[in-house]
Amino acid sequence: MAVCLDSNIVLYAMSDDDPKKAIALALLAANPHISTQVVNECSHVLRRRLNWPPTKIEEELSLILELTQLVDVTLTQIRSAWRIAARYGFSHYDSLIIATALSAGCNRLVAPIKQEKSMSYKKCFGLMTMKNQWLS
Repeated sequence: MAVCLDSNIVLYAMSDDDPKKAIALALLAANPHISTQVVNECSHVLRRRLNWPPTKIEEELSLILELTQLVDVTLTQIRSAWRIAARYGFSHYDSLIIATALSAGCNRLVAPIKQEKSMSYKKCFGLMTMKNQWLS
């Protein structure tokens, strides 16, 4: 089963929150997919919200990249995200991670989201399901 991780999961892996960190690290151990969007979002949060220096961000995210399969966001995924957002009303960034996960052949996207949104993703994308260890 191919799995794609949301940026929040990667951030949990680098956090001090032990229960969330443990789950995130277990997910990373399974060699999941992450997109370049996730890397950029994590870099932004670590720099702006947590005030990490760029060298620490590079060091920590480089370790994450060694554990994952990186999926580039291309114009094809961006166009697909626009169509997903138009059809289902999801935000651009949610639509982009869905488009990228689908293009990588993932059938599971792990993200800490509410159950009703999870059901919408499952209904809209068939095999694409959301798994949420934090809210279940």
